[in-house]
Amino acid sequence: MKTYNVTGMSCAACAARVEKAVMEVEGVKECSVSLLTNSMGVSGDALPESIIAAVEKAGYGAGEKNAADKKTVEPSDSLKDTETPKLKKRLCLSIGFLLILMYFSMGHHMLGLPIPSFFEGNHVALGLLQLILSAIVMIINQKFFINGFKSLWNRAPNMDTLVALGSMASFVWSVYALFMLTDAVIKGNAEAVKMYTGEFYFESAAMILTLITVGKMLEARSKGKTTSALKSLISLSPKEAVVIADGVERTVPVDKVKIGDVFIVRAGMSIPVDGTVIEGDAAVNESCLTGESVPVDKSVGDSVSAATVSTSGYLKCRAARVGQDTTLSQIIKMVQDTAATKAPIAKIADKVSGVFVPTVMAISVLTTIIWLILGNDLGYALARGISVLVISCPCALGLATPVAIMVGNGVGAKNGILFKTAASLEELGKLKVIALDKTGTITKGEPEVTDIIPCGTNDDSELLTAAVSVEAKSEHPLAKAIMKLKEQRSVDVLESSDYQTLAGSGVSCDVNGDKLLGGSLSFISGITEVDADVKIIADDLAQNGKTPLLFVKNNRLLGIIAVADAVKEDSREAIAEMRCLNVKVIMLTGDNERTANAIGRLVGVDEVISGVLPGGKADAVKKLKEQGKVAMVGDGINDAPALTAADTGIAIGAGADVAIDAADVVLMKSNLTDVAAAVRLSRMTLRNIKQNLFWAFCYNVIGIPIAAGAFVWAGLTLNPMIGAAAMSLSSFCVVTNALRLNFVRLYPGKSNWAADETGIENIEKLSKERKNNMTKTMKITGMMCPHCEGRVKAALMSIPEVEYAEVSHKDDSAVVTLKAELSDDVLVKAVEAQGYEVEGIA
Repeated sequence: MKTYNVTGMSCAACAARVEKAVMEVEGVKECSVSLLTNSMGVSGDALPESIIAAVEKAGYGAGEKNAADKKTVEPSDSLKDTETPKLKKRLCLSIGFLLILMYFSMGHHMLGLPIPSFFEGNHVALGLLQLILSAIVMIINQKFFINGFKSLWNRAPNMDTLVALGSMASFVWSVYALFMLTDAVIKGNAEAVKMYTGEFYFESAAMILTLITVGKMLEARSKGKTTSALKSLISLSPKEAVVIADGVERTVPVDKVKIGDVFIVRAGMSIPVDGTVIEGDAAVNESCLTGESVPVDKSVGDSVSAATVSTSGYLKCRAARVGQDTTLSQIIKMVQDTAATKAPIAKIADKVSGVFVPTVMAISVLTTIIWLILGNDLGYALARGISVLVISCPCALGLATPVAIMVGNGVGAKNGILFKTAASLEELGKLKVIALDKTGTITKGEPEVTDIIPCGTNDDSELLTAAVSVEAKSEHPLAKAIMKLKEQRSVDVLESSDYQTLAGSGVSCDVNGDKLLGGSLSFISGITEVDADVKIIADDLAQNGKTPLLFVKNNRLLGIIAVADAVKEDSREAIAEMRCLNVKVIMLTGDNERTANAIGRLVGVDEVISGVLPGGKADAVKKLKEQGKVAMVGDGINDAPALTAADTGIAIGAGADVAIDAADVVLMKSNLTDVAAAVRLSRMTLRNIKQNLFWAFCYNVIGIPIAAGAFVWAGLTLNPMIGAAAMSLSSFCVVTNALRLNFVRLYPGKSNWAADETGIENIEKLSKERKNNMTKTMKITGMMCPHCEGRVKAALMSIPEVEYAEVSHKDDSAVVTLKAELSDDVLVKAVEAQGYEVEGIA
């Protein structure tokens, strides 16, 4: 999609006209015009020259954005608030002359304020003064007339047309009344003088323009605030970098940095471009990209991103991505592209806006004619028609959706949640099912040791030494997990010889004349005798999604070390939040049913679909769509087809580029809790849009009949000045309502605005109810060794409602952490079935 800057638009009717003109160009497949950012996104193979020509023919200006040619991101002209200063100057001048006009026109007649003796009784001179003052205000606000009549000439009337016609009608009628007054004075017709003196509407002509300018200025200031998140992102772009060339440090503009250049970052400095650390250590604050304020430790081999800040330490890095390819630049582009697209709900307002202004003009003319037919004088009928013109507000309709989308998208960007299109921001809140990939999404994606269970009277030191020694030369992922114990537990690795990988899932080696073996239960059982109790423990570990590895020294079983793809710390909490949003949560995985169900029970998903091949994930998602709108969350290359097949694809930010490209939403922090936050933000934004549209439609549906005089029988009428004031405030109200999204509550315990549909109240209520029931301490007698601990722990962990169990034979206790309500009797029976006695539960 190519983006263009569009100039000359003043309301939703303008945007609709531009969109219609561009869609008529051959080769254009889709066009989306944003009144908020004065930009346009066009997809298709049409030439830019043809598109620009179509816009200009419609009466507006256009130019292609050449962002791709820039090496650094600069604030777009469409985001700079250039209108507010101009409008402020116009408003000050308008108010100055309007006050003088009001003093002579209404202050003297209604309040009896003194005026120069020259004007006393000189109605013609007073009328001429009012004409001059109102003409000055009209010249100050000539933009309304230029744009309004230009649009009318191009048969595309807009809001400026309504204002220009209303103000001009008041002025022309007043000039006519002034001429008739002059004629009456010359002829000495006192009755005509009195009649035409009361027909001056010069102050209305000036007041309409001034009040509309007030509204325009308030609207411009508010619109400027809606893009504050995007502008703050752009302002983060570093300007300079310290590079090393020929062993010498040099400070250069960031756009001079090339891929492969070496640059340094000291404490307090911003990282200029994306790169890889080749020397040093530092803590880096990545909050500008992820929203996470806790600094992340960086060392050799780690990647760093432009605009993040080193809070301590020293880094030497090699540039990997520069200019428009940096992570920050991609985020900015994504936010800008979202602003250039339209949400489906905006189509309602677009259809109305396209015919709104001509319809209002027709109603205005019809109103004037009807009041004349009913026997009212021309001045009264004209006042009703002018009121209809100036109270109607297509701007509120046009701004209802884009301002909410822009603010919502900005809030998401601040929290590391990026929506690629306005449609994805709207659609995410409507989903009924969330499908989660297991590996890398629910789990960490790499195995780690979860249990160490020595057998008999052995302590774990002998088991650990044997395990790291036998696995030291293995490249298997499970072996790498065990080797981490070397650093974590300061275990010595003994020199081994005759290392072999044996058929049947096992390895062997010789260490100081001792034969060490390691492998699965089935492998070890074929070599040495394994007690029934050990088999039970191994089986229970497997039931809980873990891989039990047994280690043997000279045919003597040393114990079990369980390894598993550990669940992320926030996965269970995140899934609970999703379920509180009344969304069904399903886990998709290629793992076997036993392992998949164990992980599913642990994290609390509603359903587990196991044994799914990469291609099958897309088919599974398509089948889930029968239950409603589906969001797929994944991070790997194999998730890309499923992300594309889902109604909304959500990619974990730390995942593969292919997955990110295929997704509609990207989570920069890689936290599953952001999935629920994104859904909340979508629902809040959609609710805000509906509020804006309701206000915009109701304002016009109620205001136009009142202005036309339909309720005059009830004493309810509006003069043109009040109509103009109402019109000026309508757009301001819509934009201000959208700005409330800046205070939304995306995460439980944060901010101060919540709603039932966000699920936050449900989460907090459940947390309070369950807080005191989630941990139980059991007093157990009969445990004599670590082997006993392992049996009790395995028995407790096999219970679906148990999240974790910490067992100690020394303290004769077991501390059980629950993830759901559970009767004490279930815990007692599980322990006593292993031959131990439970004395009590606290």
